[in-house]
Amino acid sequence: MSSSIFTDVDQYIHELFIPEDEALNKTMNSISETGIPSISVSYTQGKMLFLLAKMSKPKRILEIGTLAGFSTIWLARALPSDGVLVTLELEQQHADIALKNIENAGLSDKVQILVGPAGESLDQMIKGKTEPFDFIFIDADKPPYAEYFKQSLKLSKPGTVIVADNVVREGRILDKATTDEDAAGIARFNKLISETPEVDASILQTVGEKMHDGIAIAIVK
Repeated sequence: MSSSIFTDVDQYIHELFIPEDEALNKTMNSISETGIPSISVSYTQGKMLFLLAKMSKPKRILEIGTLAGFSTIWLARALPSDGVLVTLELEQQHADIALKNIENAGLSDKVQILVGPAGESLDQMIKGKTEPFDFIFIDADKPPYAEYFKQSLKLSKPGTVIVADNVVREGRILDKATTDEDAAGIARFNKLISETPEVDASILQTVGEKMHDGIAIAIVK
């Protein structure tokens, strides 16, 4: 089977379920125009993320990894009028671009961007006894995914949904001798969530324009 079928089907799904959206299109354009790495979720993945968040009926969402704000916009749209989304971004340049995209989408009243190393921002929230989140999306640097998950648990409550992207890495997670730090970090994360009694979890493999990957979904007991 040619891998082009994955992209073709993605486009088919896109045309069926995702109408033209100026805010999302401008956000995607900002990525190519500013040289930000093109590693955001796809449109179809964004819609699925929106649906997963919407099903959890969140008032508070935490996103680890903002980039240009594409997934941030999808998630913030799943919030009620009084909902809040806190998103963590390492690079100030990315945060500035994301802020413009979020404002353009009319969501700046719901979104707070914290700039700096995600681990440090998470520790500060834990120490500050931040109110638990209802939905958490992890999509940042891969080596510390396991640590991000541990910190996310401390910012959760029973019923919190934790979703993590890029957890299959085109199968590189199967290579126990890999020198790929991203794949090794993801493998540690996958093992951790499988052994964490505080959650029910599994992994859904995905294919599409982002090729072969997967998302982990965990629900806090």
